[in-house]
Amino acid sequence: MARKFAYITLLVVLLGPLAAFADDDDGNNKLKAVPFAFVGTAAQCGGPAGARIVTSAWLGGMGLPDNGGDNFNATTPGDPPNKRDPHLGLLLNKNGATPICSSAGAEITGVKGKTVTSTFHVGLDYRNGGHCGAGAPRFNIDTDMGFFFVGCAAAPKSNAPQDPAEWTRTRSVLTACGSECFNVTTSLPGSIPVGAKINSIDIVFDEGTDNPVAGDPEGIGLAVVDNIDINGRLITQGSGIEDGIDRYKGKDNDKHDD
Repeated sequence: MARKFAYITLLVVLLGPLAAFADDDDGNNKLKAVPFAFVGTAAQCGGPAGARIVTSAWLGGMGLPDNGGDNFNATTPGDPPNKRDPHLGLLLNKNGATPICSSAGAEITGVKGKTVTSTFHVGLDYRNGGHCGAGAPRFNIDTDMGFFFVGCAAAPKSNAPQDPAEWTRTRSVLTACGSECFNVTTSLPGSIPVGAKINSIDIVFDEGTDNPVAGDPEGIGLAVVDNIDINGRLITQGSGIEDGIDRYKGKDNDKHDD
């Protein structure tokens, strides 16, 4: 719990830019996880500007099989059963200290206007050995009844079905979650009320290499996630690489920083 409260200062710094992320509802009832990289200016951060030390990217070979099959590993005999599957996974990286005003993540499109029911839940699968901290990767959930985050470390966990030995699954019921949920609006732990209307949902990764946690004792500063669960609908793949750099124009390539 102490670690969670330590996040309040950083959340206050980043809440302005993060809360302003556009909710890009695609209008066709499909959910997507669109990568972003936020590198804050001094004005946005209320202090030193951020640095280009963050990456968010859907990469082939990084995740679990996109067709829902079992992952191939050393304990599986014979040829890989899903060797033609792209195994797309979402890499989230922060290659520096947590207080640096930079973050990586993904905007979940297609959620605007959805109502939080008593069973509404969010979660993801993450690759063991990566970072699963109190606040990263986390779900930032903006509603008409407040702004909340749902962290990773305290979320209920189980072995991920596609690769129980190497991947872990988290699931949090928003209306009845425990210490993984925090109401940023009130600065108190708390779940989301039934009936709240969702404005936006983002996955945010802003804990860095100075923040070792259980399962990541060296503070690796990155996580690989897959099977992003928004109330039973899984996002198993995506596209895009964001690192805050437009190599062709020399400008910030992050659409979320205005």
